[in-house]
Amino acid sequence: MSVPTAAIDPSVCAPLPVLGQDVTVPLVTGGEVGYAALDYAASAPALQRVWDDVAAYAPYYGSVHRGAGYLSQLSTDLFESSRRTVAEFLGCRADDQVVFTRSTTDSLNLLAAALPADCRVYVFETEHHASLLPWRDARVTYLDAPRTPAQAVATLDRALADRGDTGPALVCVTGASNVTGELWPVAELAAAAHAHGARIVLDAAQLAPHHPVDIAALDVDWVAFSGHKLYAPFGSGVLAGRADWLREAEPYLAGGGASRKVARRADGGVEVEWHTTAARHEAGSPNVIGVHSIASACRALTEAGFASLVAREQELVARVRAGLAEVPEVRVLSLFGDDAPRVGVISFVVRGWNSSHFAAALSAEYGIGVRDGLFCAHPLVRTLLGSDPQDPGECGAPEAEPGERSLNAIRVSFGAGTPDEHIERFVRAVAELVAEGARWKYRTEDGRCVPDRGAAQV
Repeated sequence: MSVPTAAIDPSVCAPLPVLGQDVTVPLVTGGEVGYAALDYAASAPALQRVWDDVAAYAPYYGSVHRGAGYLSQLSTDLFESSRRTVAEFLGCRADDQVVFTRSTTDSLNLLAAALPADCRVYVFETEHHASLLPWRDARVTYLDAPRTPAQAVATLDRALADRGDTGPALVCVTGASNVTGELWPVAELAAAAHAHGARIVLDAAQLAPHHPVDIAALDVDWVAFSGHKLYAPFGSGVLAGRADWLREAEPYLAGGGASRKVARRADGGVEVEWHTTAARHEAGSPNVIGVHSIASACRALTEAGFASLVAREQELVARVRAGLAEVPEVRVLSLFGDDAPRVGVISFVVRGWNSSHFAAALSAEYGIGVRDGLFCAHPLVRTLLGSDPQDPGECGAPEAEPGERSLNAIRVSFGAGTPDEHIERFVRAVAELVAEGARWKYRTEDGRCVPDRGAAQV
């Protein structure tokens, strides 16, 4: 059985075709302009290849693992072949499991629910909330933000050496920061964890779309990532890695698909035998289209060639950083310093500007979509900004008025689908806004800075 798959020219990698490249948006100053999507770190646009593959499959849609009919069998084969594609994309070991979830957040919460009793978790304060917060039922040690990769390894090594017991332990670490874009020393952290009998899970939400991720080479125990950051539509994610903790844990969700056998007991209760495969944590009707889209994205990135994609992205990173460096009022946020390797994620603040005001002006006056706030990494951004934890400021809902100091930052992010023109427009817009100011008046509405439609042009 086979489903039609859209063709891709393996040589096309600069940039890859994505949805939305022909979308135009109105400018508050009049006219329209092509939308510059520079918020990839939140959600990357879907690859055209992925969308075409989903459209090709749609007429063949059927219930997965649920029927004897042709379309059901075809959909089941597609679902399981997607699992193999993802395993290959991640360099999984022979006995690793690939569990399909809703997102990175869902994946890490699943793992948190599967932790052995009395497991201790170690997590840096620099993590995204998806990997900072799920460990509520475990003994958690939060580690201070390191200022070099070597310090990160030394901090973890010291914390694990001081834990005082030999019980189960888990380290959770990002591969690339969703705030600074900086790459973390994952292999070295994995070695430190294993040297002390701990396991490690890699949050690859920001790493997988930009760099190859190889579970075996990095020697991590699990990897989690989201489809919507990997150029696939929303609603799909992956947790891949060691099977034992997952196999021994109660199902993440109880229901059809997770159960292998259910029978009534003589006492009137129910006896359940759960699956020991990935299905144990995939109860309910699975998101076959989301799973298919992730596999399609994995194939597209592999066929395009990560070496070429990485090389082009690094050129874009260099151009953005060089452009921001030309504006003295701009301060780029960094943990590890200017020379640290990074992906296409850069956060900054502008002296004299409220970050929400600046981001609003980029959108309304230049058609550029960026992100402002604390990026669901509040402790990290506050550390980088040198603010007190009790200072006001929320993720996505800044309280400062235009012109007032804000405790948020601005983030520009890009990737395999970003045209050169979007980068050039962004760099030019930053310089013009700082030098000349906004051309329109803005106000705060429902916690967001927006153009004041009733005001005259400045």
